[in-house]
Amino acid sequence: MAENINSTGPNDHSTLDYDYETEICNKTSIIKFGEIFTPVFFSIVVILSLFGNILVFAILVKFENLRSLTNTFILNLAISDLLFTTGLPFWAYYHMHGWDLGEEACKIVNFIFYLGFYSSSILLMLMTAHRYIAVMNPLSDIVSTTGSYSVIASVVIWVVSFLIASPAFIYTEVKDSNQCVFKDSKWTLWATYKQNALFLLSSVVFIFCYSQIMCRLMRPTAQRRRHKTLKLIFTLMVVFFVEWVPYNVVIFLQSLYTFNEYGDDLDETCERHKRLDYALAFSRLFAYSHCCLNPVFYVFVGVKFKNHLKKMLKSLGRRSSRNSSCSTSSRPNRFTVISITSGEEFSM
Repeated sequence: MAENINSTGPNDHSTLDYDYETEICNKTSIIKFGEIFTPVFFSIVVILSLFGNILVFAILVKFENLRSLTNTFILNLAISDLLFTTGLPFWAYYHMHGWDLGEEACKIVNFIFYLGFYSSSILLMLMTAHRYIAVMNPLSDIVSTTGSYSVIASVVIWVVSFLIASPAFIYTEVKDSNQCVFKDSKWTLWATYKQNALFLLSSVVFIFCYSQIMCRLMRPTAQRRRHKTLKLIFTLMVVFFVEWVPYNVVIFLQSLYTFNEYGDDLDETCERHKRLDYALAFSRLFAYSHCCLNPVFYVFVGVKFKNHLKKMLKSLGRRSSRNSSCSTSSRPNRFTVISITSGEEFSM
């Protein structure tokens, strides 16, 4: 049985020392919840993320110009989400068994997880800003940037993400033989507030850029199919805040208890900590699902990628049909063409 339910990921921070906490508060129900529900949910997210992001990668390589800045952002976002996804099986295992994989693995998994997390956040902000420029000033050189600028942008994004994620490698360790955590509360608080600051910055970028885009599209001179784009923008914003607001609020509230001790009313204090633990468990599920939702909302909602997907499915169908015809020539040659309802492309 895992002994630390609050440290299953690099962004999750226990409110107090777990051993002390479990001695005076009965958290058996929370531990069982984490052991059963979280690994199941993470398994689903991992499968969907691998399928979606690998498909995005394949479509970009096969059909798209990788020198385009837009496609560079999408490609890097897929890689970022895959990095984030690689950490989820380890945290699911941690939920069930504690950390028995050694300190080096603890450091590496935390670093890769953080690297995927922060690079994804940075890329989503840049993609949002790029869309804003494309709508507000479509003749800007940034919109049509290709070649070496795309390479430079990628290098800068990953260098910055590497630097931000590096404390996760330096300042994590295995405590009490089964807890993969930060060395002290100072770095735990630093990780929490860094996460909160990035969320606030992302929120400002999202709200400003998408509100301006919506105002522009609502003008009478905008395209007639603007309503689908407006619905997409609204969906992107709702999904973003549903995923990240609860999680950031919970980890911030937990950080306030880092140096607090239990008061005289032990029952009330324990109940408060239990409620925070349950809130963390649920909010974390929404937040960590972003790696499998990004391909859906940022790629496959566009007409261009839908058409590429249809071409790929048709190609696979023809290949399967030819193979079937060669092996069983007496059978009629047929295959099913999957029809995908087209929508307005928003990835500009």
